[in-house]
Amino acid sequence: MHRSLRHRTITLLFGTLASALPAAHAADAAPRESLVSFSTTAQVEVTMDQLAISLQAVKEGQDAATVQAQLKQALDAALAEAKKTAAPGAMEVRSGSFSLHPRYAKEGRIGGWQGQAELVLEGKDMQRVAAAAGRLGAAPVGMAVTSVAYAISRELAEKHEAEVSAQAIQKYRAKAEAHARQFGFASWQLREVSVQAAEQGGRPRVPMPYAKSAIAMSSDAPVPVEAGKGVIAATVSGSVALTK
Repeated sequence: MHRSLRHRTITLLFGTLASALPAAHAADAAPRESLVSFSTTAQVEVTMDQLAISLQAVKEGQDAATVQAQLKQALDAALAEAKKTAAPGAMEVRSGSFSLHPRYAKEGRIGGWQGQAELVLEGKDMQRVAAAAGRLGAAPVGMAVTSVAYAISRELAEKHEAEVSAQAIQKYRAKAEAHARQFGFASWQLREVSVQAAEQGGRPRVPMPYAKSAIAMSSDAPVPVEAGKGVIAATVSGSVALTK
């Protein structure tokens, strides 16, 4: 009985070792590699080529319907004036926010109404946009400039995206080579990668206050404008396999 038990135990042990041998040989035969993930970025600085100016009409009175009618009249007059010099791409004209809200007296009752109507001028012809804003600020329209914002146009972004993407890809390849060498591997292979391009400093538009409060223009002189710089960037991210 004792021998039989020992025999079965040895047989099972040999069987376990035998089944493990093919797996050990397969592991030795498999290529030795390690995955590493990283990203690279390239960018180019450009002058922003699109301008947006927001103007606002403010009306107030005792009756909500009267204030609303006055706002509509002011907005209609501003749209008619702005459309005289509008041109596709050079200057687009659109209405913005339109709001009406009560003003409360000390007793908590409604003491009157105040409303705002907004008009937005936007385009790549900055002098045209600035001149139109100046005319709308003068009488009889009398709208006030509330913000001036610059952006990178889609056309300008697309012009540079291929260039910065190629630079980012080249930097990614060089970094993969450096990682392989520094970790003691002979070569590398790309596993997965993504390339993304974006504009920075242009989109999304962040309105830049033209002043602490809205500015009513005293004449039809153009609003002074000067475009700043924006950045078009491309980022390559992914992982590579480092191989012996």
